[in-house]
Amino acid sequence: DITFTQERYNSFIDLQDQLHRNLCRQRTLVAIGTHDLDSVQGPFKYDARKPSDIQFVPLTPDDKGSFAASDLLHFYETDPAAKHLKPYVPIIKDSPLYPVVLDANETVMSLPPIINGSKSKITLETKNVFIECTATDLTKANIVLDTVVAMFSEYCAAPFEVEPVTVEYQDDQGSVVDSYVTPLMYTRREKASVEYCNSMNGIQLTGEEMVTLCNKVQFGPAELCDDGKVLEVTVPPTRSDILHAVDIAEDIGIAYGYNNIVKKIPNTNTVGGEQPLNKLGDLLRDEIGRAGYIEVLTHGLCSIRDNFTALGRAVGPAVSLSNPANVEYQVVRTTLLPGLLKTLQHNKSASFTQGFKLFEISDVVLPDNEWVVTDTIVGSKNARRVCAVYAGPTSGFEIIHGLVDRIMTLCEVAPEAEYIANSAKSKEEEYRVSKEGWTYTIAELDSTDTVAGTYFPGRAAAVLLTSPESGKRIQIGTFGIIHPDVLNNFDIQYPSSCMEFDLEALL
Repeated sequence: DITFTQERYNSFIDLQDQLHRNLCRQRTLVAIGTHDLDSVQGPFKYDARKPSDIQFVPLTPDDKGSFAASDLLHFYETDPAAKHLKPYVPIIKDSPLYPVVLDANETVMSLPPIINGSKSKITLETKNVFIECTATDLTKANIVLDTVVAMFSEYCAAPFEVEPVTVEYQDDQGSVVDSYVTPLMYTRREKASVEYCNSMNGIQLTGEEMVTLCNKVQFGPAELCDDGKVLEVTVPPTRSDILHAVDIAEDIGIAYGYNNIVKKIPNTNTVGGEQPLNKLGDLLRDEIGRAGYIEVLTHGLCSIRDNFTALGRAVGPAVSLSNPANVEYQVVRTTLLPGLLKTLQHNKSASFTQGFKLFEISDVVLPDNEWVVTDTIVGSKNARRVCAVYAGPTSGFEIIHGLVDRIMTLCEVAPEAEYIANSAKSKEEEYRVSKEGWTYTIAELDSTDTVAGTYFPGRAAAVLLTSPESGKRIQIGTFGIIHPDVLNNFDIQYPSSCMEFDLEALL
C-alpha cells in the first residue's frame, strides 16, 4: 500500500535509471521491471520464447497497438521517437529466444531488458507495486532489488514493510528444483580499526565519536570491540559498495567533513620522482627513435610455440595461464623478440629497401622461486628488456651491432681495452664519458647457450658487462643474425638481425 506523488514517482523512475546505468551496466547485467500489481494476476512466470510468439502492447509506443517482439525491436532501432531504447536492442536481438515475464493469464508484463508492457504500467494512482529483476548475475540482481525496496519502502502505509516473494526454479518437467524468498535485505558486519580510520583521514577521533559518525551515515548500529580499538559497523542493503575497511574510513571522513580536517605540514618531507628504471627506458626510447627505429608495443602473452619453438629454443619454464582464451595466450613472454618478429610478419607490404627497424622496451616475466616481495615468495619477477630488429636487403648485423654500442655509450659504459683495439676509432675513446668501473665487451655466443638456436651459427655475440658491484663479466644480452629457420617460422622474407638485453643491469 504505497502512496505516490509526482515527486516520489519521478524519484522512483530516476532511481531505476541510475541503477541501470551503473550497477546494472546499461542493463547488460540486470534489468528492473516495476508493475502495478492490481492490474495483473500471479503467479508470475519468467520464460524464454520465440520472438514471433511474444505479442503485447509496450509502454513505448502505447498508441500503435500490439507488436511482435521482433517487430518491436526493429521499431526501436529505426524510429527516432524510441532512440532512448535503441542502445539496449543489441543485448537480445540476435538471440533465438527472447526473455519474457508473464502473469497467470499469459499477459506479457515485460520484455527484459528492453521495455515493460502497457497493461501493468505504474501511475500516480498505483497502490501496490510488483518489482522484478531479471539478470545474468544473481548477486547483482539481489543487490539491485534490495536497493530499490530499501529506498522506497518508506512510502508504504506501514513504512519499511514489504511483502516477500518466493522465487521457484523449475526443470523441463515443471518440478521445482530450487527456491528462495526475496528480497534478501542482506546486511553484514564489517570491521576497521580506530587507528586506521584516523590515519587514513588525518584526524584524531575517539572510538565513541566514530560510532556517532557511523550512525550518521547509516552504518548503525555500530559498536566498539577489542577494548575500543576496533570499530564494527552494520552495512545496510543499500551499501553494496562497502568492500574494505578503507571504505568505512572514507565514510567516516565524509561524515566528519573534509573541510573540518585541519591542514598541517607532513612529518616527513618527500619529493616524488620517476623510478630510475623508467627514466632510463624513456631516455633510451628517445635516442633509439632518433636512430631510425620505430617503437612498437606488443602483447605480454603469447603461445608456447612463438616464445620457444619458433625461436629455435627448447621449451623452458614460463608463467603459464591455467585457462587461456586461445592458443595465442598460453604463457607470459620471457623474451620480447616474438612480438617484433610478428610485427614484421604483419607488415609485409611495407618497404624494406632501406631496411625496416623496430624496437621495444618493455617487461618480460621470468619464473623465480626465490623472488620475495613483502615477505611473500611470488614465484616470478618482471625484468625490463630492450629489444630491436633490423630487416632489409642485407642481414644488417653491423647496424644492430652499432645500436648495441650506442646504447652502451648513452648509459656511460665504456668498452674494454681489448674491444677498443679492434676499432678504427680507438682515439675517440679518449673523449668518452663513462662511469668508473663500468665496462663491456662482446664475445662469440656459446653454442650451448639457451638462445643460441635463434641465431645463425657463428654470427651471434654475447654482451658481457663488468660493474663495480659484480667485479666480473656478466652476460646481460645477445645480438646476431637471425637463423633462416626462425625467419621461416614467422614468415619473414628478408634477412634480419636482432639484439636483446637486460636494462636493469645498466643501472
